[in-house]
Amino acid sequence: MRILVIHGPNLNMLGSRQVSIYGDKTLEEIDSLLEKAASELGGEIEIYQSNHEGMLVDFIQEKSPGATGIIINPGALTNYGLSLRDALADTALPVIEVHLSNIYAREEFRQQSVIAPIARGQITGLGWRGYIAALEIMAALEA
Repeated sequence: MRILVIHGPNLNMLGSRQVSIYGDKTLEEIDSLLEKAASELGGEIEIYQSNHEGMLVDFIQEKSPGATGIIINPGALTNYGLSLRDALADTALPVIEVHLSNIYAREEFRQQSVIAPIARGQITGLGWRGYIAALEIMAALEA
C-alpha cells in the first residue's frame, strides 16, 4: 500500500488558524500521526501540501503512477478546484476526501464539493482523526 496524502491551501496554518473550527494540532503533528499509522498498517505514505492548485496537480500527475490510493483535504479547492478534480479522476485511483470540520454544518458555499463525485468516500467533521480513519479505510480496500 502506497498512499498519497494531499493537503490543500491554508492547511499549513493548522494549529494557529481558527482553532475552534480546525483544532489545535499542527499539520506537522497530523502528518506525524499519519506516518505512524501507515507504518503500523504496513504501508507507506507520501505527504504533500501546497497553497497552489497547479502544484497539487503536478504532484498528483508525477506521483500517482506508483500509488494505490489518494487521501486529500482540498481545503478551499473543495468548492471550485476543477483542475484538481480532473487530475484526481485521471488517476483512476480510489480517492477519499477528508475535511477537519463538518462542511455541511458551515456556510452554504462550503457545502458543495467538486471532489466528492469522483471520490470513493468523504470523511468530514472528525478533526485530525478523519485522516487516520481514511488511511485505515484505504488499507482495508487493499486487503
